[in-house]
Amino acid sequence: LARERILRKQNGDLLQTQRARSLEFEHRLFNGLQLIVSALLLQCRTATAPVAAQLGIAAGRISAFGRVHRRLHLVDYQDKVEIKRHLQELCDDLADLLFHGQFNKTIVVQSPNCEIPTTLALPLGLIVNELITNSVKHANSDITVRFESITPVSHSISVVDEGPGLPGGFDPADSKGLGMQIVQALVKEIGGELRFLTGINGRGTHVTLTFYLPGF
Repeated sequence: LARERILRKQNGDLLQTQRARSLEFEHRLFNGLQLIVSALLLQCRTATAPVAAQLGIAAGRISAFGRVHRRLHLVDYQDKVEIKRHLQELCDDLADLLFHGQFNKTIVVQSPNCEIPTTLALPLGLIVNELITNSVKHANSDITVRFESITPVSHSISVVDEGPGLPGGFDPADSKGLGMQIVQALVKEIGGELRFLTGINGRGTHVTLTFYLPGF
């Protein structure tokens, strides 16, 4: 019994050490990302307009990635994440970043109160980040993010705007944009399916990611 107590204490001490090191690593990673963002924004001041625009986009993506990663780190030692709260906090961050104080536009989150594995929450958060960023570029409207359970094992996340809709013949597989390439890589990673639909009367864009999670 004494030996078991010693072993349990040693295991507890080891776990605390690992967590402390993980927290330190995450803190350094986040600070490193912020330094990169600051460097890119400084370059924007002296770059020509087209280059400055691209640097600004890159800085925004790195900053958003850092916030998503840091937010998820708060639940690193939990198996699951409450999806509605996670999406709401992510969208609040993105609204602050992308709308620049335009209080007439919002990102609305519609989701039941349920949990998903933490390992799935990160790629889903990054996909939603890219889809919202794309909507803001093309649609001067509110944006709705909707999480739904279709069947016990099939679920979806949709990003819907009220903008001008998709261009004729749009094919995401042919897109050369970095954001869409990131989205498609993440969708493939989780074994999901992405669909792009145009809203009623050709206005608005409805992007839906369907993914499968047995035992959800």
